[in-house]
Amino acid sequence: MKKIGILNSQLSRIIASMGHGDMLVIGDAGLPVPPGVETVDLALVQGIPGFLQTLEAVLRELQVQEAIIGQEMAEVSPGMYERFTAMWPKDVPVRAVPHVQFKNITKQAKAVVRTGEFTPYSNIILVAGVLF
Repeated sequence: MKKIGILNSQLSRIIASMGHGDMLVIGDAGLPVPPGVETVDLALVQGIPGFLQTLEAVLRELQVQEAIIGQEMAEVSPGMYERFTAMWPKDVPVRAVPHVQFKNITKQAKAVVRTGEFTPYSNIILVAGVLF
């Protein structure tokens, strides 16, 4: 049995397989998953697991060079946006784009992780970096 880190075998496999520039989406319960993009459905009930909780777990295992969020997060869900910016690593840039563009970019993702988050626009695209 795995002792530490992400225990979900599907998500652990995806993270381990990611290369430089690959994208992983962590989304709220309502984010549509484009056809052909693998889905890791972690949603159990409303709020479990949460967006930030899932993001923190993934960030412990994935080297990220950039992130993309929907600009609507700050406008529609300011509390979530504040909690997100407070926990986000200061050395990793975050780009905000309109939600329509965000959903279009998700078509290129390696996978979408669906959480139980019910806060609107609690979605992020993580772009994998390298350790060297």
